[in-house]
Amino acid sequence: LVIAVHLLRVYTFPHLFMLRPIYLRLILLTAGTLLPFFWMVVILGHRRQRNFERIFFFLCLPLTFFFGSSLLELNAELYYGTPPHGLLVFTWTVLCLGLWSIPSLLVHLHVEYASIREPLWRGVAKKVWLAIAWLPAVLLSPRLWFAIHHYDVSSFTSPSRVLGLAFQTWLVIAAGVAAYWQRRLFAVAPDDEQRSFHKTLAWYFVALGFWFLALIFLQRSLSPRSLMAFSLIAQFLAMAPLGMLIGKVERFNFLQIGRQRNLIYAVFVTFLALLYLSLVRRATLWLEPFLPPEATSALLLFLPVVFFEPLQRFMRSLLRQTAQTEVDRAQRLMGPINEVARLGDQQKLIQFCERWIADQLQLADVQVSLDNPASPAPSMARQAVQEKFEIRRSGKLLGTLSVRAHGAMMSGETYAALELIAEQLPAAFDLCRLIEEKLQLERELAERERLALVGQMAASISHNLKNPLGSIKTILQVQMESAELPASMRQETQMVLEEINRLSAKLNQLLQFSRPGVRPHHASEKCEVARVAENVVNVLRHQADTRSIHLELVANSHAEVAASAESVNDIVSNLLLNALEAVAPGGKVLLALSIAQNSCVLTFGDDGPGVPAALREKILQPFFTTKTRGTGLGLAIVARRLEEIGGRLEIESPIAHGKGSRFIVSIPRASRVALVEEEPHT
Repeated sequence: LVIAVHLLRVYTFPHLFMLRPIYLRLILLTAGTLLPFFWMVVILGHRRQRNFERIFFFLCLPLTFFFGSSLLELNAELYYGTPPHGLLVFTWTVLCLGLWSIPSLLVHLHVEYASIREPLWRGVAKKVWLAIAWLPAVLLSPRLWFAIHHYDVSSFTSPSRVLGLAFQTWLVIAAGVAAYWQRRLFAVAPDDEQRSFHKTLAWYFVALGFWFLALIFLQRSLSPRSLMAFSLIAQFLAMAPLGMLIGKVERFNFLQIGRQRNLIYAVFVTFLALLYLSLVRRATLWLEPFLPPEATSALLLFLPVVFFEPLQRFMRSLLRQTAQTEVDRAQRLMGPINEVARLGDQQKLIQFCERWIADQLQLADVQVSLDNPASPAPSMARQAVQEKFEIRRSGKLLGTLSVRAHGAMMSGETYAALELIAEQLPAAFDLCRLIEEKLQLERELAERERLALVGQMAASISHNLKNPLGSIKTILQVQMESAELPASMRQETQMVLEEINRLSAKLNQLLQFSRPGVRPHHASEKCEVARVAENVVNVLRHQADTRSIHLELVANSHAEVAASAESVNDIVSNLLLNALEAVAPGGKVLLALSIAQNSCVLTFGDDGPGVPAALREKILQPFFTTKTRGTGLGLAIVARRLEEIGGRLEIESPIAHGKGSRFIVSIPRASRVALVEEEPHT
């Protein structure tokens, strides 16, 4: 401590006051080198696939070249007195290359960011602006070549003079263009913080442009000391936005990097360590007249050990606070998820989880995949950079939560929050499943009650109308056989008979619907499906021939099914009647029988107009019909019989060229039921 005080009193203060402008320039150039280099490291670590980040990286690169080469020249001047010629040539070349590309990259950066905020500025308008940005750089390239080969040591104070008046004018115009774009971005910014940031940057670029303009007009009349002061202020204005951006990213997640705090902290700590090592090196040089360099380095390198205990306490409280914050955030995220789970719709719950987690944790993409056929398969744009979190319940894997960050890395806080969410998602899915099952049971119970009421009503109507219609039909048939019936009355009587037959057919459908089928519980309840289908086809062939419809039966198997002949007859007859009524005269209806594993498959195909996708669920409901003279019970009877015998119905429409329908019916075979009944005895 005594030695340090002696150095400050005797050595440092006089030199510091004597060399104050040089030391101020040294500090500014060091900060100007570190700030863009800091952002280059952050962008390389973040690795987001956007042109804006790429252009931002290439803007920071020439800024690093400009400040770094000036810093190298100043350090060489302080160290050597007269720097080597080769070193000066190298630093001047790097400085000119960096300074020459800064204006074009500055305009290009604003155009790229504007194309993200304003879709209007994409396409042709963007290409025009990019041409405006890079055309001056191409036109000024001869001047760049001239400046590289003509310089002196004083040129490092104000290098833009060597590049010429045209370049200085382009530099002022680029600052004005940047201010213009910042005003436009201020108008379309989504929140107050971004508007404030763009407004501040606009004034910064305006001030920078006026300062460059003043430097152009006054550079001939200023003294070297005043010219250096002007250059220092211009350098400060140039690097200030990079420092502002660090605070905005940390506090308000600008550029969607704020969630990557581990990246920001790691780079920041690395830079602090490098600066401390640089301080150690300089301190060894300062104290060399009093202490050996090795002793000074050892003392300064072991000095941070003194702060180990306070740092440990600080990190412990910080980690506890971070953990509690992430637990609270996970609980807040799960609240709306549980609310959606109470709706009892798993597909809607999955979609909400993906959208909600991505929005709240600011992730590029989120996919929830459950290990069941109904869940959607994850389809991310870049599978290589995604993180997967297992969703487990009692050690059993239920699915995965796949996420993708905007960049190449994910912060530790976000990772911890996602792990907590993955642990709590099984409870939400269980709640959704239970409520979904409850709602399904309630719907089935209500449907059964409604169908029972409809069946009772249908049976009552049929019983009250069938006998009177039969009597009327008998009387009319007797009158038709009488030779005394006039011809005019005979035609009208025939029309009445046809209408009675139609009403009788509708009543038969009502009876079919109201009559419950018998679900087979024993192997004795079976029939040969090919024989039943052949009988139905023979009955309906006359109706098909009347309308010139080609009705064909293709039976490749004569297997027995676990259903009564009456149930199979109801299924086949209603589907064939529906197909015959759907096709136009001259059309085609095909019934094909085949065997698939433990079931018999009946395929009903026609070349009619097809079934719209919006009506595929409704056509199976009772009394829903698109026909002018239909009852809407044919397909409802089919669905009811299949439910009673354990069958399945699939509808495919259209088949080809926007037309045609295919109804695929699967009925369990009798052999399968027999095996199921014999299994307990074995």
